[in-house]
Amino acid sequence: MNAIVKRAIVGGVVSTVVMATGTFILGQVSGYKALELLKNSMSGINMLCNTVILGSTTILALMLTLLGLSRSSESKLTDRHYRDVLMIAKSDTILIVIAVITFLMLNLPISESQEVGQAWYQTIYYVSLGMASLLGGGFIAVVMMLYGTVANVILIVGLNVKDHPLVSDEDAEEAEKREQQEKENVNSKK
Repeated sequence: MNAIVKRAIVGGVVSTVVMATGTFILGQVSGYKALELLKNSMSGINMLCNTVILGSTTILALMLTLLGLSRSSESKLTDRHYRDVLMIAKSDTILIVIAVITFLMLNLPISESQEVGQAWYQTIYYVSLGMASLLGGGFIAVVMMLYGTVANVILIVGLNVKDHPLVSDEDAEEAEKREQQEKENVNSKK
């Protein structure tokens, strides 16, 4: 596992734990009944689901531009770069699916049902907060992976760094040969 993925996983896990702990403490301190907490939190969780879906689908679409930039660069990138992009795409797609499922499940009119016992509301409330924390942490992880990949592409394509770990060794050798030939051409003209 490379540094970009490790950093993203740590960031996602830390943010998930922070969000889950914060919402759990607020739920315990507030003194509301679980049904009231559930009703009050549903609009925010639905908005989070919509935001994650919109942001993730936008990221997925814009990754095509990233691939176009990667392919059109002078430097030949290693397979690891494309595996990183594939991992971001997979993670982003999983996040979209989880957000859609969470959105659909939490939009069931559970609070209107007379058949649901009061004890279930607390369970549903904490499950919904857990899902919201996972979605937030997952989104942060995907954004961190994307940042790492974009930063590498900027270094390689934009700043023309030739000794980057994602630049193919063959490409680095060709660049050195071209530089050597250019120096020879300049020296022979003098």
